[in-house]
Amino acid sequence: MASFRKRGDKWYFRIKAGTNPQTGKPIEIQRGGFKTKRAAQLAAAEEQTALDRHAFVPINDISFRDFAAEWLQSYALNVKISSVRIRKHQLALMCECIGNAPIQSITPKIYQDALDTLTKSGFAANTISGAHTAARMVFKRACQYRVIKEDPSMYAKPPRRQSRSIQQIEKVPPYLEKEHLYTFLTFARKEGLSGDYAMFMLLAYTGMRIGELLALTWQDIDMEEHTVSISKTLYTPDNRAEHYTLLPPKTTAGYRVIDIPAEVIAALKSWRHEYVLEKMRWADNWHSDYDFIFPAVTRHGYPRTQKAAQLRIDRLVALARLPINTRITPHVFRHTHISLLAEAGVPLHEIMDRVGQTDDETTKKVYLHVTQHRKKEACRLFTNLMQSIPSQT
Repeated sequence: MASFRKRGDKWYFRIKAGTNPQTGKPIEIQRGGFKTKRAAQLAAAEEQTALDRHAFVPINDISFRDFAAEWLQSYALNVKISSVRIRKHQLALMCECIGNAPIQSITPKIYQDALDTLTKSGFAANTISGAHTAARMVFKRACQYRVIKEDPSMYAKPPRRQSRSIQQIEKVPPYLEKEHLYTFLTFARKEGLSGDYAMFMLLAYTGMRIGELLALTWQDIDMEEHTVSISKTLYTPDNRAEHYTLLPPKTTAGYRVIDIPAEVIAALKSWRHEYVLEKMRWADNWHSDYDFIFPAVTRHGYPRTQKAAQLRIDRLVALARLPINTRITPHVFRHTHISLLAEAGVPLHEIMDRVGQTDDETTKKVYLHVTQHRKKEACRLFTNLMQSIPSQT
């Protein structure tokens, strides 16, 4: 039952909402500022209806940290392991500020103060934004379970990204010039370790992601049709070959079949001969759950890790003495493939289809950078055409 009283020219109401199980004291809801008693009565009736429908839950002592951990377990049932890892890291950041606080005691101000604390601690705006997104997911679940009545993060404002200069915006991701790529692949063929030449030919001639390449099995290669099928990606969070998980591609566009030239097929056939001999040598000690094209050297039959691939790249770059100012990573081969397709005149939408993207700023930057000279050439050709028209005067 609600009680009403008037203070000055405003009306207020009070409703009993049960008993706090920790203190034994009654819980009351108070609202005020209504111009008329009738308005206060209507508001009280709405509040009472909400109580009757269990929209309000008495305060308990579950902390944000504990509730977030429960939410994460449920979240993990429907997403990839890599996504769980990201959310866990983001929530750990929020728990540094509000982890021990009872989730029902977190007010909008407390939550905003937490975001501001992270900002003052020097965390990047993108990092804080990610932590805020994860926390909002937790509070949304708390509202759904009626653990809290209102989401304290609803109107919070994480720090904005700092405005970037034109030079930063137009910075082109690193890629190899075709002469440097040719040199690298030549050294991979002559000086490469087991499987190097086939591995880097595939990276350079398909633009696939390193996780997609390392997840490939021999069943994904069609030697007759000259195609490779992408349907999975490798996840090794601790860079240990035996701790791998095969995940679906990042997006539906990631599922694709890529045409590959005869040179790549030849490199794969040559490597497969060595591969079969190696597999026979280790026999029962070979991990045979999958027939990975590029197995780890010491973990026979397990997939090669990204760290191992990077070490192979570093070795060949040092041997080739490439005159470049940036470290060559597996992703650089992806950018290189995109740049060479652009130089060859392949339309942007076809490039994105080949590399498994629907809308990617990095690909667009590489494409626009490479095709810039074609715009100037188009202007020159148009000018020559107009100058060839006889004058009418």
